[in-house]
Amino acid sequence: MGEYKSERLDGVFNALGDPTRRAILARLSGCEARVTELAERFPISLNSVSKHIRMLERAGLVQRSIVGREHVLSLNAKPLAEAQAWIDHYRAFWDSSLAALDEYVTSRKGKRK
Repeated sequence: MGEYKSERLDGVFNALGDPTRRAILARLSGCEARVTELAERFPISLNSVSKHIRMLERAGLVQRSIVGREHVLSLNAKPLAEAQAWIDHYRAFWDSSLAALDEYVTSRKGKRK
């Protein structure tokens, strides 16, 4: 599993661990948005929303462009795809392990009869 950078995965999973940050990503999955537009959706201060956005930016999940005085955010899904690939690797491991266990248990039941 060396192809997955631990630091990057840590950042992604840490960013996804908060419901406000997940809601920001959900909103950005539809289209880009200004920071102030995002902040209007949450019952917290603009400063608090900005802190959540900075964490998402550090994880590489959000990209910011500045147009005049406006800060426009967009979703970068590449880190999510990398995290999904990491999860899929372990899903395949557990699927095969559980299939082997099921086969073993089924064969043991047949021997008891």
